[in-house]
Amino acid sequence: MQSITIDTWIDAPIERCFDAARDLDLHVASIPGTNERAIGGKLTGLIGADEEVTWRARHFFVTQELTSRITRFDPPHHFRDEMQRGAFKSFVHDHFFVRENGRTKMTDHLLFAAPLGILGRIAEVVVLRRYLNRMLTHRAHVIARAAESKEST
Repeated sequence: MQSITIDTWIDAPIERCFDAARDLDLHVASIPGTNERAIGGKLTGLIGADEEVTWRARHFFVTQELTSRITRFDPPHHFRDEMQRGAFKSFVHDHFFVRENGRTKMTDHLLFAAPLGILGRIAEVVVLRRYLNRMLTHRAHVIARAAESKEST
C-alpha cells in the first residue's frame, strides 16, 4: 500500500474550498487528457454523504471504470471517497480542510494499493505513485484556482 499527501493553501473560505473539491463538474475539468466523465450514480453537481459516482476514463492507454462512494462526510472539514469497484485493490482518498491565518489549507491524503501481488507492488512504486501524485497536484491547483476566482459571498 502506498500513501500520498498533498497540502495546498487556498485564499478562499473553507466552505468554498470544500464545495470545489466535491464538485463533479470541476473534477472532470481537473483531469485533462483522460476523457474522464461520470457515467453512473451522481453525474453532476456536488457529491455528498453516501452518494456514489462511476467514472470512465482513459489511463495508461486503457479505458477504465471506477466507482467511488462518499463514506465519511463532515462539512466543511473532511470527506472521504472510497473505491467500491475498479482497477485498484484499494483506493481511499481523504480530503481535509482547515482554516488558518485567513487562508484554507486543503490536504489530500490518498492510500492506494494495486492488485497482482508483487507485480502490483512494483507498479505502485515505479509508476502509479508518481502518476497519481502528479494528477492530484494538478487537481489541487485547479480546485484552488476555482475557489479563489469565485466572487465573495
